[in-house]
Amino acid sequence: MMKATKHLALLLPLFLLVAGCTSRDFSDLDSFMAEKRARPGGIIAPIPTFKAYEAFAYSATRLRSPFDRPIEVREITQLQSISAIKPDDNRAKEFLEQYTFDSLAMVGSLERGANNWSLVRDPEGGIHRVQVGNYLGRNHGKIVEMTDTYLAVVEIVTDGTSDGWVERPRTIELSGL
Repeated sequence: MMKATKHLALLLPLFLLVAGCTSRDFSDLDSFMAEKRARPGGIIAPIPTFKAYEAFAYSATRLRSPFDRPIEVREITQLQSISAIKPDDNRAKEFLEQYTFDSLAMVGSLERGANNWSLVRDPEGGIHRVQVGNYLGRNHGKIVEMTDTYLAVVEIVTDGTSDGWVERPRTIELSGL
């Protein structure tokens, strides 16, 4: 019983303190709001003008990458003497030929009966089925071999001369290995 009285004695002043804070007189708040409403409104800054994006046309996409080792002249003449390599410009372009080779990634493979496909992801996140004989990349890259872990591609790139072309083997390995 004594304990309950002590609790009541502690709660009574707290209750009186909280009860004293409640007042129905909001005249100071009303006068403050009236003063703020009487002021003139501020000026809103205009929306910033939009600067149009200026597209840059990179004209060297079909040239040899500056990061690849240059092909020696002896190798070029030997390759040209073996066969006259030239891309087929009359061939209809496939969808994956609009992307650079390095932006494509192999993400898996499918098999159904006798048909085998590799799954290639483009830079926009789309997944595409490809087979041997399909083209991809901007340098006339043709898929020549396909396994569960990589795609072997042969690209036709310029050799640096005015009308010379050479074949360049490249691979796309399965992502995550």
